[in-house]
Amino acid sequence: MFLFICLCSWSLAGVFGVDAVKSESAMEGESVTLNPDVNTINEIQWSFIHNNNTILIALINRQTDKRTFYDDALDGRFRDRLKLDQTGSLIIRDTRTTDSGLYEVTSTSTEKPLSTFSLTVYARLSIPVISRERPSSSSQQNCSLVCSVVNVSDVTLSWYKGNSLLSSISESDLSISLSLPLEVEHQDNNTYSCVINNPIRNQTTHLDISQLCHPCSEVCICCCGFNEAVIRLALSALGGMATVAVLVYDIRSRSLQQKREQTSSSD
Repeated sequence: MFLFICLCSWSLAGVFGVDAVKSESAMEGESVTLNPDVNTINEIQWSFIHNNNTILIALINRQTDKRTFYDDALDGRFRDRLKLDQTGSLIIRDTRTTDSGLYEVTSTSTEKPLSTFSLTVYARLSIPVISRERPSSSSQQNCSLVCSVVNVSDVTLSWYKGNSLLSSISESDLSISLSLPLEVEHQDNNTYSCVINNPIRNQTTHLDISQLCHPCSEVCICCCGFNEAVIRLALSALGGMATVAVLVYDIRSRSLQQKREQTSSSD
């Protein structure tokens, strides 16, 4: 294993030069600047490595300050989103996940890479949603919850009790939905939070136990106290009786009106 790692390192050094590969990261929609730090080179070319092919995307002549962008490269993927400053740094605006990959800097006088960047653009993080599952008849003292996120990739979803990690689940697939359960007591006074994160960002939703886990938050008699259940049933019965009374009164009124009309017509 050690020999394999050494051979890989030697191969990268042979292709790009020692310490040539620089890692950069950004969130989708942000801007990122790739600075090659090649102040002695007048004409700089930027290329994107796509399917093992080197595609020229931008060029600057620092002496004449002429800048050229190849908008048709890669089906216009970078159109109107690239910028070069006077130092030769490449600025990518409104980044997308498809911008992830290797960027290579060369001079027109040599094909050997002057610098190489490995850019990773992470998708936007969804806000975790905490919801209550149906109450379990076997344990009315506990509250079953689930934290969910949709359309995420390369993230970790976690439950925290205070600052302590309780459970987590990770996924690297594209556009997947994740959910993570949690069970707490109704009277639990601890602080809980659900966190989704990737290597550079996170989103947190805090749990409000008093709101989600109130014993009567679900519409069912088994979750409520006996007195409240009786009151609810009584109110429902009264409402039903009132509805019946209104219907009976309406029917009698119509019948009486018809009799009066018949009597008037016979006279």
